[in-house]
Amino acid sequence: MTHPASSEPMRVALVEDQGGLRDSLQEILSTTKGIDCVAACANAEQALAKLPELEPRVVFMDINLPGMDGVTCVRELSKLLPEALFVMLTVYDNTDAVFSSLEAGACGYLQKPVKADELVAAARDVMAGGSPMSAKIARLVVQAFKKPAPAEDPKATEFELTTREREVLDLLVKGFLYKEIADQLAVSGHTVHFHIRHIYQKLQVRSRAQAVAKVTGN
Repeated sequence: MTHPASSEPMRVALVEDQGGLRDSLQEILSTTKGIDCVAACANAEQALAKLPELEPRVVFMDINLPGMDGVTCVRELSKLLPEALFVMLTVYDNTDAVFSSLEAGACGYLQKPVKADELVAAARDVMAGGSPMSAKIARLVVQAFKKPAPAEDPKATEFELTTREREVLDLLVKGFLYKEIADQLAVSGHTVHFHIRHIYQKLQVRSRAQAVAKVTGN
């Protein structure tokens, strides 16, 4: 009898250069019910060589790796593993590092030291469509999105966005997740992705951060 996909263990991988921390995080993941830690890599090069074949659904990625850094590794791995969800692990707490990671394709950002329950919760959260972030990192992101767009956005008009595209863009600027945008506008996630794809094309950008920067002037 074939079990439904939801009953299968969550396939998780880890990329961390510090041996002791890597072993500790691997043990946490490996001993958690419902999680299968399929790999623990010491650097980006190992990750690029091993993970495409193992096809993890969630990848915890240290940002400060020897050789290729974690942001670049996420950018490259996301091409090879388009379904994978990436959560950064780092001691950095500056806005540039956060947005570089998110632009590269990361879905979450945890600040070290990471507690066992925080690590496991992040894996489950990202699989459920969330964007797990440590409290300090979340505050940075909120502050970055706090500058409101003007009520009548001349830049949105300049780029010939439709009324619905302006609504989606306004929610993007306010920091809403794709699922939250869908809920707010009472449309499907597929429809939100469709509008965002067209917004990016019209604004000639490739990420949320670039779109927000273009219409807010930041």
